[in-house]
Amino acid sequence: MSRERGNVYAAVVPRMIGINHVAVEVHDIDSALAFFERIFGQLTLRGRSRHMAFIDMGDQFIALEAHRTQAADAGRHIGLVVDDAAATLERARDAGARMIGPNDFVDASGNRWQVVEYADVQFSKAPRILQGMGLEGLEKSERALAELRAKGLAE
Repeated sequence: MSRERGNVYAAVVPRMIGINHVAVEVHDIDSALAFFERIFGQLTLRGRSRHMAFIDMGDQFIALEAHRTQAADAGRHIGLVVDDAAATLERARDAGARMIGPNDFVDASGNRWQVVEYADVQFSKAPRILQGMGLEGLEKSERALAELRAKGLAE
């Protein structure tokens, strides 16, 4: 990739700026959606077909794809940011998830989910996105703010 500067081409190093979505293989779309609804209540979908469903998370989404082909493993996981980790983990347990650590559970398709609370991580949503998601007023912990400040990403 290059950008023209006069008559000289300079190499441009691309930068990662976020994740638009994560694609997760599941055995069955209907069962996977029912599982997530038992945890998070009614879901908003960006789209749905027989073999795909797109769970909306404001400016991001999770893509569920039917017909899992990979075996589960111990390390690969999805880190899911939530507003209430304790409630999420309790509801995941009640929904039939296999709990495998203090913040981790495995769904019926063998996917490992690691739950982290919004307040405690550097990941941040713009205030307008939080408002649109009905999460205005969601705060960061002092530790997370210190980490963001150290990078020049918070005041």
